[in-house]
Amino acid sequence: MNVLLIILGLILLVVGGEFLVRASIGLSFKLKLSKLVIGMTVVSFATSAPELLVSLQAALDGVSDIALGNVIGSNIANIGLVLGITAIISPLIVDREFYKLNWPMLMFMSFALYFFLNNDNMLSAIEGAILFAILIGFLFLLIRDSRKKTKASIAEEVDESLAVISNFKIGIWLIIGAAGLYYGSEWLVDGAKGFAKSVGISDYAISVTVIAIGTSVPELAASVIAALKKEKAISLGNLIGSNIFNIASVLGLTAMIKPIVVESSMILSTNIFWMICFAAILIPLVFLGKRFTIGRRKGLLLFIAYLIFIGLAFS
Repeated sequence: MNVLLIILGLILLVVGGEFLVRASIGLSFKLKLSKLVIGMTVVSFATSAPELLVSLQAALDGVSDIALGNVIGSNIANIGLVLGITAIISPLIVDREFYKLNWPMLMFMSFALYFFLNNDNMLSAIEGAILFAILIGFLFLLIRDSRKKTKASIAEEVDESLAVISNFKIGIWLIIGAAGLYYGSEWLVDGAKGFAKSVGISDYAISVTVIAIGTSVPELAASVIAALKKEKAISLGNLIGSNIFNIASVLGLTAMIKPIVVESSMILSTNIFWMICFAAILIPLVFLGKRFTIGRRKGLLLFIAYLIFIGLAFS
């Protein structure tokens, strides 16, 4: 029954998240927002909704380990699993701009999260608000910088056909999306707690592996399909951006509503350093060997490192 709840929860999160993204884009067009702003803010927030609902539900249920494990595990999976497998299928060309702003911000957010948690074993409402405020400032810089350069790459990610959908359809999509995210997060957290208890492992081990992989499945599927079709697989900047949103938006907003307490010693002793190391290794990978390319060997290295992390998490 617990496994069924986990599977149904993940399915509802994927479906709910997709409907929320489409509804948010359609609504943004109605509000006359530019494609640049929609792509960099609305889409980013909407795609973080599944992680946000799971972490918030876990925090409200008193299992902060799942709230933290979801984000830490998802950030590791985005690089080790999604980027690793995609690069194995089709080498990834790295935008020369990615390490000038996105990567330093990811490292800053990662260390800020570690500092806040290590300080008093808790992410308080004030600390969550600080992370979220930094994110807003970061988005402002991104939008200003993008206006000076090119809007094409971001605009490509926004489906223009959603500009002409009716208000009624937007409303229906919002209801479906909200319901899917609400029940999906509730079932997933309940199933994860029950499964962890039944097999004798911690809530944290489940959240940093099963739940984290589940919330990364949509990105993984889209990236693999694009790589197999020899299309532009993923933007490294987008993956980095997703990790920044996970820390600043998901944990930041969750902590503002319900402070997140560190319960598992593994969080500060081991796994948060895995998250930081997976982020830090990107710079050597970009510059060593074939510069500005993450090819099959580098992708295989990331994937093997991720498998090691999963093995240690369950042990």
